[in-house]
Amino acid sequence: SVHPALQLSTPAHNSALYQLYFDPDMERKNVAQKWLTQAQTSARAWSFCWALLSPDKIPEVQFFGASTLHTKISRHWSDLPADQHESLRMQLLSHILHFSSGPKMVLTRLCVALASMALNLIPQAWSQPVADMVRAFQPQKPDSEDGSGAKAPQDPQSHCLALLELLTVLPEEFQSSRLAQARRGQLREALAGEWAVVCPMLRQLLQSQDSSNQVKEKVLRCLSSWVGLDVALGESHELVQDCFTALSNPELFDMAVETIVNAISQPDCQRYVNALVNLLPLVLGLHDQLKTAAQNGDMETSHGICRIAVAMGETHSRVLLEQVDHWQEYLALVNMILFCTGIPGHYPVSETTSSLTLTFWYTLQDDILSFEEDKQAVYLQVYRPIYFQLVDVLLHKSHYPSQEEYESWSSDDKEQFRIYRVDISDTLMYVYEMLGAELLSNLYDRLGRQLMDPQQSAVWQDTEALLFGFQSIAETIDVNYSDVIPGLIGLIPRINISNIMLADTVMYTIGSLAEWLADHPVMLGGILPMVLQGLVKPELSVSSVSTLKRICRECRLDLGPYAQDILTVSQDVLVKEIHKSSQCMWLMQALGFLLSALPAEEILGRLHSLITPHVQQLDTLAQQEPNPANKQSIIHILGMLSSLFTTLDINRQTDGLEGAASPRLTPPQSTQNPVVVVLQQVFTLIQTILSKWLHDSDVVEAVCGVFDKSVRTLLHDFGPMVAQLSEMLGQIYSAFPQASALDLARQMVHIFAGEEHHISNIRSLIEVLTSTTLNIFQQGWVNIHVDILKRKPDLYLSDQLDVKALFYCGILSVKFPETPTVKAASMFFTEFLSRCKDVPSLGDVLQRDGKLLTETILQAVGGGSPRSLTEHFSEVLLSLNRHCPALLSQWLKETLQTPGFPSAQVSTEQKHTFTQQLLREQTNKRRVKEIVKEFSLLCRGLQGSGYSDY
Repeated sequence: SVHPALQLSTPAHNSALYQLYFDPDMERKNVAQKWLTQAQTSARAWSFCWALLSPDKIPEVQFFGASTLHTKISRHWSDLPADQHESLRMQLLSHILHFSSGPKMVLTRLCVALASMALNLIPQAWSQPVADMVRAFQPQKPDSEDGSGAKAPQDPQSHCLALLELLTVLPEEFQSSRLAQARRGQLREALAGEWAVVCPMLRQLLQSQDSSNQVKEKVLRCLSSWVGLDVALGESHELVQDCFTALSNPELFDMAVETIVNAISQPDCQRYVNALVNLLPLVLGLHDQLKTAAQNGDMETSHGICRIAVAMGETHSRVLLEQVDHWQEYLALVNMILFCTGIPGHYPVSETTSSLTLTFWYTLQDDILSFEEDKQAVYLQVYRPIYFQLVDVLLHKSHYPSQEEYESWSSDDKEQFRIYRVDISDTLMYVYEMLGAELLSNLYDRLGRQLMDPQQSAVWQDTEALLFGFQSIAETIDVNYSDVIPGLIGLIPRINISNIMLADTVMYTIGSLAEWLADHPVMLGGILPMVLQGLVKPELSVSSVSTLKRICRECRLDLGPYAQDILTVSQDVLVKEIHKSSQCMWLMQALGFLLSALPAEEILGRLHSLITPHVQQLDTLAQQEPNPANKQSIIHILGMLSSLFTTLDINRQTDGLEGAASPRLTPPQSTQNPVVVVLQQVFTLIQTILSKWLHDSDVVEAVCGVFDKSVRTLLHDFGPMVAQLSEMLGQIYSAFPQASALDLARQMVHIFAGEEHHISNIRSLIEVLTSTTLNIFQQGWVNIHVDILKRKPDLYLSDQLDVKALFYCGILSVKFPETPTVKAASMFFTEFLSRCKDVPSLGDVLQRDGKLLTETILQAVGGGSPRSLTEHFSEVLLSLNRHCPALLSQWLKETLQTPGFPSAQVSTEQKHTFTQQLLREQTNKRRVKEIVKEFSLLCRGLQGSGYSDY
């Protein structure tokens, strides 16, 4: 019966539930959800939940009642007096029996509630939960009643299904509950002990001819749930064996597969070698069913059987390899998995099984190669031939379908096939470790035979697959010493690349051999024409451009004889806009590498002829009024220049490094760097563009990108541009402050702040940037000042720099919640404090406002900022103590004597202890972090305090 006080609340619950489930208005739904969640946490919920479970309620209301019960039991168990535990258990059992015939969602929720209750009581207050549950569900005589006074229903099937549902959710509730480690261990042990009652019952139900498919499926699900508790396979392998019989029943097949896979995938199973060996023939016994399914195109069956074979072979490969008496059975399993890898059909359209097997081959190889040498030799004798077969199978599986069929695939299928080929590629690369040079020879011989036989070479997929195999290995393995690569390079020009997929793979294969070509430049003449032939085809855009870039990067010192051809074709495709924007950027990077290695006197002329058409187009665009189409074209051309200047470096060392490792001095040459010459020539044009697009951050970012890439590449050679660029950057930033301008200024400071003849330009730029930034205070100012403090602190001697305002900006930044901002501000103060003695203006600000900094840091540590930021604040406190300990002592004393600061949780004594500990540490960063962290925990009431030890 419902308590009178609840008579009014139940209709309210009903109304809220109707809103939650049926009201289309999301706002009302959210209000209802919030109200109901609060209702669940109230003490009255222990009572009103039963009213919601009454038979006259709709299932959604009953479900909420059952969910409320679960919430109360799982989260508010301690609220219920112990003398009410037994009556709650009987009520729950009674309701589970009542709902055993449905609705299913209510039954499941009630079972979860009882499972949660069991976890609170096991083992002390409920020593035999499973036996008690089984007893409660025994069929009753018609006139008898269960312990709760409710008549038990007379449908044995419903009884059985309800009991199985309860036994299934019990381990699941254990797995999902938040439990202390010791309690989890205690419960796991107690539940594992209950398996001795559960297992025979499940076996009896699975073997019984009276059990319906519904019951048997529930048995399988129940076993799957208990397996998650790591119940011993030795005690349940007979039940797992029984599951194999269910595979012949189409209605039970999927659940049986899931259960068997879960059972044999437990790593703990390896302790029960005999049980595993006994299961092996059952797995092998599925081979005929697998073959039939594969022949009939039954993807579900072949997929399921493959999962079982892989689970057995992969999880236990080491253990089963070591069972020398059963080597033939394990070999048969490996061959069964090989059949799954090569299952007929094209992945993912007509089969989805083969991809499941790929990781097995990694595992088996790792296990074989981990044996000591003598033992390994025996295994290699048996398994190397299988791995050669595997290579054939993988190459066959990587075949493209016919052009017509491939075009009929959906974009999703094509993407899945692409990923599948990447996985195959990774597997081939891995297998090379076991098969070595013989694998490359094998591939080369087959490719040679194929290309010499017109009949065979007509099937482009075969050629493509062999090249794909080569490329997979050459991409990651050093093949420079392979004796088959010269022959391969000789064969490639014989390939007819009229088919796009084959041509793509040819390009990628050439790209993977770029390092080899750098060591054998004599072979470039036969290969480059193919790459340039590919460059003019839009459909080969990605592969041909990336391959040319790799060749230009690796072989640039030997490309002189081919430079004109490369530049002519490249200029042509760029002007004709054959490639998308990103490929144009790659192509420009490739040409930057190429130009870098040409004789110095040739570079400027070739550079001019390359970029003149694009600069002319840019000039035309600059004269037009801004519009979206113009914008994209301007950004595209500026991006091409940026990409070119990223790699065009006439001082690049000849060791193949992509970038210079450290700043170098300007070489003693009278002629200017060609990049600088070009930048000076287009500078006016860029200013014209900025005059029209200054308020568009994308265009400004593209402009800054041109100079940023040039500065990073040229370093000190960029010197002649410093005066012009500093002035332009100041104008950009003061008119329309943008992060890209700050980033470029930071590069300028980094490289040129130490050079006397550039210092006045840099100082002027910093003054403009700082005054503008202080006016609006945007994040982004901090890093540049960290760099100034590190490299050129005397810039702060300028009367135009408001150091006090900078200091206040730093304090504001400390209060930000974002980690990057706080980290940057902490670095700023750490550098600031280290320079106070050398730069009087900094010292003056510290004397005046250091107390404010100390107070701000303490407030943040005490709870004003996220706890994860504490270590950054500790670095500022350490720096204060290192550079002005007397002042810090005074500031700590003055700020911490305020009652309740920085937190009401800490006592005066604890604050004194913190001060003493902190002031003792001027060098030990780790110790200061510990002290500050401990104080922060105290301030937040998160006691784990070690203060009592001091």
